[in-house]
Amino acid sequence: MKIYLDNCCYNRPFDDQTQERIHLESEAILTVLQRGQSGIYTIVGSDVLQLEIERMHDVVKKQQVKDLYKVSDTHILYTKEIKERAKEIRKQSKIKTFDSLHIASAEMGEVDVMLTTDDKLEKMSGKLDLKIRVMNPLKFAWEVI
Repeated sequence: MKIYLDNCCYNRPFDDQTQERIHLESEAILTVLQRGQSGIYTIVGSDVLQLEIERMHDVVKKQQVKDLYKVSDTHILYTKEIKERAKEIRKQSKIKTFDSLHIASAEMGEVDVMLTTDDKLEKMSGKLDLKIRVMNPLKFAWEVI
């Protein structure tokens, strides 16, 4: 199974773990990444994801996120097709630029599921005709693990 995690997923383990939802999502994400390291899943990354990580202001958190990101097995290069598909997604919805680029990258990488902790993105994506599933990592864990 090929899985794409957006930037908020890579950040989640470094968020306030005293909040139960954040803690549970973090555990689900770390389990997915561990299964990627074990070869159970293929973790897919992208130029878009790397750019978003590089734009982080907190240098300590940025390094922590980069360390987690090293688990990715496959890398999707940014292309004109991704740019055009992201534009289509934005025309059909209120999905933000980076989020539409993540979805387009995940589609180009032919992933099975894109994980996000962004509830609005998950809900809006469910209303579109996408080639991938967009879902919360905790829901994914309950469904698959």
